[in-house]
Amino acid sequence: MLLGVNIDHIAVLREARKINDPNPLDALGICKLSGADQITIHLREDRRHIHDNDAKAIIEQSTLPVNLECSINDDIIDIVCELKPHRATLVPENRNEVTTEGGLDIESNFEKIKRVVERLHENEIEVSLFVDPDLETIELCSKLKVEWIELHTGTFANVYAMLYSNLAQTHHSIKELELSKKELKTKLDESITSINDATKFALKHNLKIAAGHGLNYQNVTLISSIKGISELNIGQSIVARSVFTGLSTAIIDMKNIIN
Repeated sequence: MLLGVNIDHIAVLREARKINDPNPLDALGICKLSGADQITIHLREDRRHIHDNDAKAIIEQSTLPVNLECSINDDIIDIVCELKPHRATLVPENRNEVTTEGGLDIESNFEKIKRVVERLHENEIEVSLFVDPDLETIELCSKLKVEWIELHTGTFANVYAMLYSNLAQTHHSIKELELSKKELKTKLDESITSINDATKFALKHNLKIAAGHGLNYQNVTLISSIKGISELNIGQSIVARSVFTGLSTAIIDMKNIIN
């Protein structure tokens, strides 16, 4: 199981004080030495954490492959084509969201995404599409001739947190998931089944499969044990743990769990 370490939240800490510390670039060597297989960053349209100069420096200096998450905005794609990361993962983006809230709407944006994929391929950039575990969506992904899909695990992670953590007792409780334990367990089983079914379906369409969003040290084994998923992209939980353990230990702990 490959691990892509998303270092966006190092930049979140930096931007909280609007200074130059901590520098995401400092994480590259630690990630490599600790067993990470890929560096993942998200160049958002509002530049809330990673900035253009971060992306440029990370892509130029990382000895690990860099997976650059981005929207399908033309200006952003111009930058991606110039920087030439190993992979571009196309994600939906809403400036009012705290974090990415779901997968790409492939059906409504098919022609636009097709043009973006073709342009990225012309620049020898591997393409992944961040999608919900929906079979019709995955079939459209195969028609776009991308190499990868990344299954959005946010719904699974939210249900798991409401069922097995104290999230429901905090001010971050998810109102629509304030349900009985029996109802939450049913929803969790349904979510895992949908991810498993989506994985099998994607394999039949010759797509490589990653997964990510909301994965942490408690819930990740339920996803890493699904046969066919070959890569996980995890950021917030690793960086959060690193505050207490150091980044290297946080990465090693995650690698040990998923393998």
